[in-house]
Amino acid sequence: MVFKTMFSFITSFIPTSYIPEWFTLDANPVTCLLQGLIGACGISVLCSLMRLHLFLEEESCSDTKDASTPGHHRRAHSGLVGKLQFLLVTGTLAVVGSRVASLVVLEFCIRAVSGLATAGPDSKRCVQQLLVQSQFSLGCALSCSLHFLHEGATQRWLCLLLAAALGWFLAGQAALLLRHVLLLYKLHSSQRYCGICIGLLAWGRRLMPALCRAVCVTFSVAAVAAVSIINQHFLSTSEALRFWTPLTICYTLLVVYMQEDQHRQPGSQAVLNTVVVRLGGLTVLMLTVGRWADVLHILMCFLGEASCLIPTKDLLDAALSQEEEDATHYARGEPRRRPQTQEKEHRR
Repeated sequence: MVFKTMFSFITSFIPTSYIPEWFTLDANPVTCLLQGLIGACGISVLCSLMRLHLFLEEESCSDTKDASTPGHHRRAHSGLVGKLQFLLVTGTLAVVGSRVASLVVLEFCIRAVSGLATAGPDSKRCVQQLLVQSQFSLGCALSCSLHFLHEGATQRWLCLLLAAALGWFLAGQAALLLRHVLLLYKLHSSQRYCGICIGLLAWGRRLMPALCRAVCVTFSVAAVAAVSIINQHFLSTSEALRFWTPLTICYTLLVVYMQEDQHRQPGSQAVLNTVVVRLGGLTVLMLTVGRWADVLHILMCFLGEASCLIPTKDLLDAALSQEEEDATHYARGEPRRRPQTQEKEHRR
């Protein structure tokens, strides 16, 4: 109630009659800010756990790699750069409306299903790349899910405040865990006097499957919420069909084209190119069947995707280098040893 009173007092001095309707937010700015904060915290947790997984993978295969080679996970952004990135992602998710966030979620769901269906033997690399590419989409998924679940709640801002506090706590704990493991995992796992490092040594291989299941559940809930949010803007079934038909056909063809282009040109640069292609295609579609507010929010999505993907290009490069290493060992007839096998040898 205090936030609402402060916001009403501030906005009373703003001449809203001169502000275009499509330039304003679609909800209370406090609510939008809390949703953006929750989405940014979810992205932070995802990046921390991804870097932790890559570190454990490199440690489990340290006998086949040069110990002096710096790992991709060690390039994690911290300090002022990390805080600025977090604030930028929070602000972008707060500005992007629930309608465009829903479209981003549905586009990623189509892209993920298409990528996994055509991955074949490269499914592990495809999953890792999808997790890295899902950062901004994950923030949109959390945002539109919370918008859908708390719609109509009398104390919506209080629910979001509690969720933001929980997200902030989880993001901080994930960052502390990553920092602890990067600095002390080798010592603690060898001396066996740290419960965290011993637990990661025994159960670290289950981190990626658990992370994948959590992301799948998040996008499943977000997909239902996204369809409901988009359909609220239509007055009739025919109007909804005029929107969904070109959107589904064009985006399915666009996703198939992007998957083939990534197979031809693997690399982090190709992933960044696909961001321009798919958001550009969504902009063209919104110019024909959308609203001016949608176009503005899609332009903000360019900034959000860039602020998520550019600092994590090393994670994409790590997934590609892991694929090349697997191919090299397979060609030599020396498959990589699993972490469980190395753990048994370490105990001996």
